[in-house]
Amino acid sequence: MDLLTPSFGLIIWTLLAFLIVFFILKKYAWKPILNSLDAREKNIASSLETAERIKQEMAEMKNENEALLAKAREERAQLLKEARETRDKIVNEAKEQAKADASRIVAEAQQAIQQQKMAAITEVKNQVSILVIEVAEKVLRRELGNKGEQEKYIKQLSSETILKEEEAVSY
Repeated sequence: MDLLTPSFGLIIWTLLAFLIVFFILKKYAWKPILNSLDAREKNIASSLETAERIKQEMAEMKNENEALLAKAREERAQLLKEARETRDKIVNEAKEQAKADASRIVAEAQQAIQQQKMAAITEVKNQVSILVIEVAEKVLRRELGNKGEQEKYIKQLSSETILKEEEAVSY
């Protein structure tokens, strides 16, 4: 029961011990403890401030990254569009070139066919004229076998030629 009702001397000695410890702590330990608490508080505050600044920088970087990503997407879309246009242009040029080449080849073939046709016609005409000359020569040799008939035929031809010339001159 003495603990519940302490004596006056015990209170004084306890108070005196408390004050001595208090002053010793105040003189030697209180300032370092408060300094370390202040340093810790400042460290925590600067850490929070740094974290907030890093958070803002991360948000800015995220926005920049999104902007760069959007720009990259836009550039990719533009490049794809240009590539498609270039491809279409090349395909169209190739088609036009193929059509032009086909037209040129057809024209050259038609020209070659026409030339061959003309050569064949000329050849046929030459052969026909040779045959006609040969036949005419044979007919004339047969009909003009004697000299009297030849002279008579020559006179007839010359008179026909003179008549034709007179008719041509009269017009």
